[in-house]
Amino acid sequence: MNWITNYVRPRINSIFSRREVPDNLWSKCSGCGTMLFHREISDNLNVCSSCGHHMHITPRDRFHALFDGGVFNQVAVPEVVADPLQFRDQKKYPDRMKAAQKKTGEQEAMLVATGEIGKTPIVAAAQDFSFMGGSMGMYVGNAIVAAAEEAVKLGRPLILFSAAGGARMQEGILSLMQMPRTTVAVQMLREANLPYIVVLTHPTTGGVTASYAMLGDVQISEPNALIGFAGQRVIEQTIREKLPEGFQRAEYLLEHGMLDRVTDRRKLREELILICRMLMKQTPPVWGELPAPGPEDKLPVDTPDTPPEADVPKPVAAEDSNKT
Repeated sequence: MNWITNYVRPRINSIFSRREVPDNLWSKCSGCGTMLFHREISDNLNVCSSCGHHMHITPRDRFHALFDGGVFNQVAVPEVVADPLQFRDQKKYPDRMKAAQKKTGEQEAMLVATGEIGKTPIVAAAQDFSFMGGSMGMYVGNAIVAAAEEAVKLGRPLILFSAAGGARMQEGILSLMQMPRTTVAVQMLREANLPYIVVLTHPTTGGVTASYAMLGDVQISEPNALIGFAGQRVIEQTIREKLPEGFQRAEYLLEHGMLDRVTDRRKLREELILICRMLMKQTPPVWGELPAPGPEDKLPVDTPDTPPEADVPKPVAAEDSNKT
């Protein structure tokens, strides 16, 4: 037996003919454990087709699905001081920022854009939880102020998608000061009579919940999103009671009047179009290629059906009744 022919050559052929298979073709649903193909996930807006679990979606991918044709213009946000407190824990703050920027491909934890949804001009802002937990720092505060100013300047509603673990500890008190700053930004919209719509996504906690995330004219949430200020364990230790099942979840908050709607991500765009047009006192949207109805268009008035003249019974004359 020739070991070169029978062993070495097949081994070499198998090495060079081996195909490189990407590792990111399949993802596992964190809700039910189903393996999902990456194209199936992206086409379904990162919602599991098996159990309906809403997985993380980046602000840029969300905007591509939200705006008409996926076209939007990014709004510039003023720069902030890189490391105002010279903070360091296990890593330096600038090193953590560089790692987050490399991981997400974004400059910071919030993206602001303008565009149209259903031919309705809006301003939108979205947080990225994968960027340092979507933490609220000075840049996020600047982004919300910039979004509010852009909405007031253009006379458009502002839609904000929140996703954060709270304030950014590396910026200390400067991070906490963004709570009153963003509250003032929301007040600017109120004074301009412009709608402010908040879509709370999983998770929205901490100082974000205590400020701009709960100040919307309309409060919408994605299904099963975690929404709260303090953690469940901290609350249980404080009040020394067991919290009910589903506490701080979107459906629980809807039942107790903290939210207006809980809407599936795949139906969210149509609902936002309807709400924006309603609050801006515009004509209702018409889905499809037909133009939107104008004020001169009138609906036909329904008239009750009347039987034919031949079927209407004739009154009996008095003489005929006497004869009988």
